[in-house]
Amino acid sequence: MPANTPAPSDAAAPAETPAPAPKAADGFKAWLPVIVTIVLMPVLAYAMTVCVLLPRIQSGLGITSPAADSGARPKTADPGAKKVTVTMNKLLVNVAGTLGSRYLLVSLSVTSTDPNFQQKMTDSDAALRDMASSALASKTLADLEKPDERNLIRTELLTGFNNILGSDEVQEIFLTEFAIQ
Repeated sequence: MPANTPAPSDAAAPAETPAPAPKAADGFKAWLPVIVTIVLMPVLAYAMTVCVLLPRIQSGLGITSPAADSGARPKTADPGAKKVTVTMNKLLVNVAGTLGSRYLLVSLSVTSTDPNFQQKMTDSDAALRDMASSALASKTLADLEKPDERNLIRTELLTGFNNILGSDEVQEIFLTEFAIQ
């Protein structure tokens, strides 16, 4: 080829085809991870709460649910059985986080249908008072001012007393005195 001959033009090369316009489906594919995340995250959060967190919290507090008992029905009191009530007067504890400047005074009535319940309570009085005092002394002033805290205290005491006395001995606990000073 002579030096003054121009180089072959790109005309012989195949013509470039323009890129196809994006389809509507490509837009959906771009948004698919966002849509899946928005739908799937609440479902995963619910499943994690119900299947993992709540059972751990309940086992930590000693609460058993009827579903956790493998279909076993909880023991219910016989309606004709005579209830035995034992009182625990004047449990006085310091409120947590007040450096001893505030205290809580509680009196309890504990109920069972066991005819030997009074004797069991008398025999375990020191352990029961210690457990109740420990549970109550762990409450802060903010905890005690919550609306449902008394129910939580009842549940905690009921579980603790049943652990000391034996399963399902205590049916009810009534807080007959509850004073924060």
